[in-house]
Amino acid sequence: MSLDQPKAFVKHQTVTRDAFLGGRLTLSQPSRGFRAGLDSVLLGAAVAEGRKSLLDLGCGVGAAAFVAMALNAGLMATLADQNAEMVALAEANATDNGLAGRARVTIADVTGKGADRRKAGLVDNGYDSVIANPPFFADGDGTLAADAGRAGARHMDAARLDLWIKTAAGAAAAGGEVIFVYPSQSLAPLLAGFTQRFGAVTVLPLSPRPDEAASRVLVRGIKGSRAPLTLLASRVLHEAAGRAFRPEFDAIFRGTARLVW
Repeated sequence: MSLDQPKAFVKHQTVTRDAFLGGRLTLSQPSRGFRAGLDSVLLGAAVAEGRKSLLDLGCGVGAAAFVAMALNAGLMATLADQNAEMVALAEANATDNGLAGRARVTIADVTGKGADRRKAGLVDNGYDSVIANPPFFADGDGTLAADAGRAGARHMDAARLDLWIKTAAGAAAAGGEVIFVYPSQSLAPLLAGFTQRFGAVTVLPLSPRPDEAASRVLVRGIKGSRAPLTLLASRVLHEAAGRAFRPEFDAIFRGTARLVW
């Protein structure tokens, strides 16, 4: 646990220290609720090489943004989340990993008023890359679901998801990329929002094992492009037996490669 983590958060719940990218990053995160994992690493690794500015919407403890920064030494990042406790942890993680000079962390509601986001320091038309791993909710009470593979009814409703896409579109610079990672069951509303606002939309399905259906998707759009949609072949994370990752993804999770797609 980082010594400079806010005492109020530490009292609220236990915080763990977890290694990412083969130990290149060590991040503090809550022991319960949403925890950064494979999706966060894949999202950060999906950022195109050579991008200079990044916005991570709903950043949580900062995993996706910090992965992108670790893989691209020239990348400056703004991280935004409406949860003050997550923002505090993201700030501590930036410091602990030597990234504070390249990262700005702020409290902002992705689905709130644009004026409030601008007041929080988010810039319109200002980022080469905008990334997001939007939350998905348990039925009825708005509680964050713990497992991205749960039924589609537990995911964020289409209208709220579209607000995330709209905010990302407004923040991206001309020619900038917007990348979301999301459960495959909710591809329809995600794709509808992307094709309405971007061109060169690319969909990458990710399957747990050979011959299994995709469990998550990465979707990328380019602001201002008129290029058609591309549906890529599904890529498989794990070998057919055991828990080992296939070489492409093993290299990503060890921090020796980015996701090329």
